[in-house]
Amino acid sequence: MSNEDAKKRIKKLTDEINSLRYRYHVLDDPTVTDEIYESLTQELVKLEAKYPQFKQAHSPTQRVGGAALEKFQKVRHEVRMLSLSDAFNKEDMLDWEARIKKLIPDAKLEYFCEVKFDGLAVSLRYKSGALVVAATRGDGEIGENVTENVKTIQSVPLDLPIKKDIEVRGEAIMTKDVWNALNKQQEKKGKPLYANTRNAAAGSIRQLDPKVTASRKLQFYAYDLVMDLEQTTTHEEVHEKIKALGFKVSKYQKHAKNLEAVFEFYDHIGKLRETLPFGIDGIVVSVNNLELFKRLGAVGKAPRGMVAYKFAPEQVATVMENIIVQVGRTGKLTPIAQLRPVFVGGTTVSRATLHNEDEIKRLDVRIGDTVVIQRAGDVIPDVVEVLPKLRTGKEKKFLMLKHCPVCKQPIVRRGVDYFCVNAHCPTKNLRYMEYFVSAFDIYTVGPKILQRFKDEGLISDVVDLFYLKKEDIQSLERFGEKSAENIIASIQARKQVTLPKFIYALGIAHVGEETAFDLAQRFGSIQKLMNASKEEINAILNIGEVVAQSISDWFRSKRNRQFIEKLLKAGIEVEQVKIHKTALTGKSIVVTGTLENLSREEAKEAIRKAGGDWVSSVSKNTDFVVVGDNPGSKYDKAQKLGVKTIDEKEFLKLLGK
Repeated sequence: MSNEDAKKRIKKLTDEINSLRYRYHVLDDPTVTDEIYESLTQELVKLEAKYPQFKQAHSPTQRVGGAALEKFQKVRHEVRMLSLSDAFNKEDMLDWEARIKKLIPDAKLEYFCEVKFDGLAVSLRYKSGALVVAATRGDGEIGENVTENVKTIQSVPLDLPIKKDIEVRGEAIMTKDVWNALNKQQEKKGKPLYANTRNAAAGSIRQLDPKVTASRKLQFYAYDLVMDLEQTTTHEEVHEKIKALGFKVSKYQKHAKNLEAVFEFYDHIGKLRETLPFGIDGIVVSVNNLELFKRLGAVGKAPRGMVAYKFAPEQVATVMENIIVQVGRTGKLTPIAQLRPVFVGGTTVSRATLHNEDEIKRLDVRIGDTVVIQRAGDVIPDVVEVLPKLRTGKEKKFLMLKHCPVCKQPIVRRGVDYFCVNAHCPTKNLRYMEYFVSAFDIYTVGPKILQRFKDEGLISDVVDLFYLKKEDIQSLERFGEKSAENIIASIQARKQVTLPKFIYALGIAHVGEETAFDLAQRFGSIQKLMNASKEEINAILNIGEVVAQSISDWFRSKRNRQFIEKLLKAGIEVEQVKIHKTALTGKSIVVTGTLENLSREEAKEAIRKAGGDWVSSVSKNTDFVVVGDNPGSKYDKAQKLGVKTIDEKEFLKLLGK
């Protein structure tokens, strides 16, 4: 065969196999037998081996799985991957709609409904139409690069019909049939079984050897598109675009004119649930109009215009064999029910939270009781009911401890919770260390290694980690030179950290990743945050009185300030957030009405980037109110209080736009 003939044959085979793949794995409409598909693929493999210079960029042979990885690399999402708020009943859905209507009172709301897959969220990034990166959600900002594994999924196109830079998001799933077959294999090999299709899909995507992933026969259903959606006005149209790009899209979807139609779809899918080939745990409901959806923005990590309407939590009865008290990283003592193991919500459960002493009294739960536990999705199981008629008389009431179960020091009550306030409580310190290394992404130092280092006297707090040397570790039993080098390298590599990550790692009560980000954007450096007043903190959008007090109290503590100084002295470099001085810096700003050039979310982001504070209500402390079309009561209040008002043109000028 001549070079020219080989080149033409390779191209024809590539195109034909990709076309057959699309019909089989996306349209579920195969036009040839598996044997024919396999023979064509084998011919292509041989030709590419002989003439590698003619291999096509989107060749289907890329799907066989490359070399095994040592570990997954981290990848930053270009656009944050949000998670969803949950609703479990009609009342929750009505409350959700009421919150939306409060923000956009004059809007006509219609919805788009689709099934909520029970798999692993994955983002696919295409450059000029070619797949370049596939990543897991991770924390929404940073995920794991699982490109080679995702390439093995036949329903993921490696090349798109349009040569654009876009990002497609969806769910990697395992069908129930494949899951059952996989568990039979696991059982034969004496390996642990996968509790459900979600765990199986996630475990398969996170295999270091892509060939293992390829053997798991995963599927990918797309549901979102991150690109310039010109001529696209609804979520329904987005799904049509995704389908036109060659992706598999669920046929279980509906355009709903109102919540009544949403409830009908929910009930319909609930009846079909057990017969579906894949696992689902509810439906996703979105405000269909993309402009309204964008205006609603996000709160925390969840978009306001989208909600996961979950099926009713699964409940089972079991016996509560004991109640133990667990010490957390803040010193909070949480009663934990030790249960007779029972299967619920797709997994075996032997523990459930009882929250606090007041909850135990409310339930009148006793050791030895038969109780009803509830589990929904990944939520920690709850004890929701006691069955007192099944009591034998041998049950024992629970009495809250007077001392910490670990350090034996007295405990104190704050609100409904009890706390160990001993600064040297070993379990409290260990739990915080686990939290800290996780926040700093030091993946080589897990709980067992931290415990070992602590037991060996190598560390007493997280600061000591940054002073460790290879020689300290390699002399320990079961730690060789290579593992010691890896641990030290991973610790040293995390000495440079962003300000939001550093704030989050401090473990301040009520401060999650979103609040840490807001604080970083407002103050720009850890020094300025340390010296901020409670009033300055409370002025930040989404930070209320309780959270502001918690942050202020934390930084007023001499011990906490010394801890920060020790971290900085140990070589931690905290990247400052550059806050450019503008006409808006330090100003408290309210926006009312509809702006012509900016959505509410874009206006909020612009104000924050300019160093201003976006606030939701007008007060005498508001610096000025931006007034758009059809302003609401905020404009009237501004007039009453004498607060300065400006139009959009002046606002854009202040932004430098």
